[in-house]
Amino acid sequence: MKYQDYYKILGVDRNADAATIKKAYRRLARKYHPDRNEAADSEENFKQVNEAYDVLKDEEKRKAYDQFGENWKHGQDFNAGGFGDGAAGGFSGGDFSDFFESIFSQGGFSGGARQGGFGGAGFGQGGGGFRQQARARKGEDQHLKLDITLEEAFHGGEKTIQLSRSESTGGGLATPTLKKLKVNIPRGVTSGKKIRLAKQGHASASGGEAGDLILELNVLPHRWFKLDGKDITLKCPVTPWEAALGDKVKVPTLGGQIELTIAPGTQSGRRMRLKGKGLPGKPAGDMFVEIHIHTPPAEDEKSREFYRQMQQQFDFKPRNF
Repeated sequence: MKYQDYYKILGVDRNADAATIKKAYRRLARKYHPDRNEAADSEENFKQVNEAYDVLKDEEKRKAYDQFGENWKHGQDFNAGGFGDGAAGGFSGGDFSDFFESIFSQGGFSGGARQGGFGGAGFGQGGGGFRQQARARKGEDQHLKLDITLEEAFHGGEKTIQLSRSESTGGGLATPTLKKLKVNIPRGVTSGKKIRLAKQGHASASGGEAGDLILELNVLPHRWFKLDGKDITLKCPVTPWEAALGDKVKVPTLGGQIELTIAPGTQSGRRMRLKGKGLPGKPAGDMFVEIHIHTPPAEDEKSREFYRQMQQQFDFKPRNF
């Protein structure tokens, strides 16, 4: 099997710091996530990105990967003399990433990279293979951002998500798999709020309980409404005659359509407050309707003549500068 270059998979330099690696991982995870990418190879790419990040984000795993990976760069097959046929451990060939994971999951490597290779404690005696030293440690917590619509933030309720997490495949190995979960979104939630799902994170490589899944909510922009805390603002276009003469217009709110009264002589830019019509909570947010007067276009001679008559009719100067 060929050596997998985790740095190449994430598209980062071998000297990249943790922040750069994390940024690259998030970008690629979004790119290849099956919910966003329907390409045939998206799931496999998504798994490779998760596997690469799982190693490079861990300081000790990364040190060992950097040390032993040098023997197999340029795609050379793994064949390190002491692990060949008839060797004490009976290990020959195999995917280097699986071999690398087995070192940590079985306790065969302790205390980071040592001078001269593995310490004697890493191997059994007389052909016994790796000595089992694993402790039942809790799996890693998984942190994800979850995008929700403004309507989902307003109404709350159940949302089904699909994510990747590490699952034990036996022998102490853990591989990324896709999983569907149902999440309860609280009513009135805002961006930055977190939801913790116990034991829904990465599986433990040593038989312990799974880590937790921590979701950070992100409310997506809306085509009509602008969110500010729990308050929302709607820009409402009105005609000149609706603003001048007054009228009733229908406007949307997150709770449904309502009828809004426009007072005669309303000017563009006026803000009308609808108490409690923002995101729910204690207290609930408010909704602000911002009036914007839109004039019809003068596209033909008849329309232009109408505007000329208005110009003569009104002695109106809106600018005072």
